[in-house]
Amino acid sequence: MRRLAILLFALILFAQMQAQNKTDVSLFMRSDSLQQAEISSESGDLYNTIGHHGPAVENEWMALRIYFSEKAAIDVYSKAKPQLELKEKEWYPSAEDQKEGWGADYYKAGETLGLGGVRLWDGEKVVRLNPVSNRTARVVKEPTCSYMEMLSEDVPYKGKKVDVLVRVTVYSGDRNAKVEAFALTDDPVQFVTGINYHKGQEIYKKAGLIAAWGLHPEDVAAESVDIGGAIMYNPADFVKTEDDGTQFLLVSKPAKQLTTWVSSACGREAEINTMKKFIGFLEK
Repeated sequence: MRRLAILLFALILFAQMQAQNKTDVSLFMRSDSLQQAEISSESGDLYNTIGHHGPAVENEWMALRIYFSEKAAIDVYSKAKPQLELKEKEWYPSAEDQKEGWGADYYKAGETLGLGGVRLWDGEKVVRLNPVSNRTARVVKEPTCSYMEMLSEDVPYKGKKVDVLVRVTVYSGDRNAKVEAFALTDDPVQFVTGINYHKGQEIYKKAGLIAAWGLHPEDVAAESVDIGGAIMYNPADFVKTEDDGTQFLLVSKPAKQLTTWVSSACGREAEINTMKKFIGFLEK
């Protein structure tokens, strides 16, 4: 009888957690729109054939995707109000939808690593996670969080080949998302991460935090809206920061694992809708 009571309690607790879980995942091929847990490609490039150009995750505040291509950048989908949107709108609500309160793709990653994207550093320059022998996208929804992974296999690096796994986790009730990079190799590597920016944006920098706020030159949204992006990191994990004119690059110490946090907000939100408010939130 006691075992049955414990089992029932566990089932009720699990059901409550699922009901309160405001996170979700999305991964599908555009040809059939069927949700999948994992998709692989030996070419490493499904950018034009996979839904929203790569795996995606969301919580109530924002959605994030990793481009399924040599870019492997992390891009942002911004929301006007806290709700889940990926399954219904698949990253691209119509102009009418946006005017009625749905979110939009205001962020522009371009050729940069976007918001917290991961690449490698060979001692002199950035190395993209390409070419590969295989690239795999995977998404998982847990009771209180959701995450996506991108595994790039056999990336040429310093005369060898390495496998790099990037995982992005979003949490219910938490605007910040965790970005983890893993070098699946015997020897440590130097990772590169950071945040991109555009001309005219406000920039805020201090030890462990870089933020940008302003308009992105995006052309798929119904209107132009200010977007905030931020990356939070442990300065002790990095050897230098570079500004190449389009992004702030953080070069890590040799490591097999690296963790940073990213966050975003937009001008359409009711509360965090200015740079001042965004920085206030980040520095709580």
